[in-house]
Amino acid sequence: MSIKKTSLNNLHIKYGAKLVEFAGYQMPIQYKDGIIQEHKYTRSHSGIFDVSHMGQLFISGGDDLTNDLEKIFPADLKKLKTNQSKYSFLMNNKGGIQDDLIITKRSDGFLIILNAACKYNDYEVIKSKLDNQYKLNLDESLSLIALQGPEAKNVLNKVIPGCNSLKFMNGNNYVYNNKKVYITRSGYTGEDGFEISIKHSDAETFVESLIENGSKLIGLGARDTLRMEAGLCLYGNDLDNDTSPIEANLKWAIPKSRIETEFVGSEVLKNQFQGGVKKLRVGIKPESKVIARGNTKIYNDKNQEIGKVTSGTFGPSVEHPIAIGYVDNSYSTVNTKIFLEVRGKKIPANICNLPFYKKNYVKGEINV
Repeated sequence: MSIKKTSLNNLHIKYGAKLVEFAGYQMPIQYKDGIIQEHKYTRSHSGIFDVSHMGQLFISGGDDLTNDLEKIFPADLKKLKTNQSKYSFLMNNKGGIQDDLIITKRSDGFLIILNAACKYNDYEVIKSKLDNQYKLNLDESLSLIALQGPEAKNVLNKVIPGCNSLKFMNGNNYVYNNKKVYITRSGYTGEDGFEISIKHSDAETFVESLIENGSKLIGLGARDTLRMEAGLCLYGNDLDNDTSPIEANLKWAIPKSRIETEFVGSEVLKNQFQGGVKKLRVGIKPESKVIARGNTKIYNDKNQEIGKVTSGTFGPSVEHPIAIGYVDNSYSTVNTKIFLEVRGKKIPANICNLPFYKKNYVKGEINV
């Protein structure tokens, strides 16, 4: 299978990107400034992320779409207002996470943003669970651009006036170059930000206009360090088919109103809500400057293996190594001493709260 390119590929090359294959796409891992500077610029100003490899699935039609989607997803879709978004999951019958996603209610259906590596399988799974009265469109005519950081609202408002009034996890239609674009106030960095769904033909000009107003292109490397500092999960690392939302410490994303109802995996989650789980996702802070990467084994003080790291890096904003992982539930309490096996040595570390970096999301113009 040939590697796909996004509509911004020429722009990535123009700005000196180091390109790598990711989820079947040629994507920028970093630009000339490097990951740490890109990370810091996003935190202090604003960064532009090409996330066009992700799936934009639109579902419409039928007589009872909301009810039928609630049989698949654990989100309370009946309470969603038009243009409001929620974080949710596509699960299997074991309660494991097949993908984590953002679902937005539109005036004529639902828009679901899917992870790049999962999108085609997600499409088939969702299609198999809905009958033929519904129309599913995994729209590959659209690019997806994320603009993140404290200056994101000011930069974007110069290019598309009025979007800075959007509330967090809400979206709306706007106009760019006489064409409709859909913008949500959301992101994956712990900063205020926006995600812009735009025609491929307009994406390059749009991004150049953001750059002209002070933003910089940011690669997948800094996107990863930013999301780790914010305590956010990466599917395939921190979430997978064998891990439930409860084990992933994401039960806040399952409304109480849905716990007693039926959806894919609901019986398993109901039992976990009542009886607890054996493992739990936690934050981990090494006591030294040693970085524990994914799959690093975790031990207790009796040298018994109790879990593993799923994501680890040096946090440029917190200026210290950080990690996310799973441990036996009895070791999940904050300040519990653990040991990380790195290059044959046991490195002392402590369980800590997530996030490592205080999130700076906003609700309209009000911090939340």
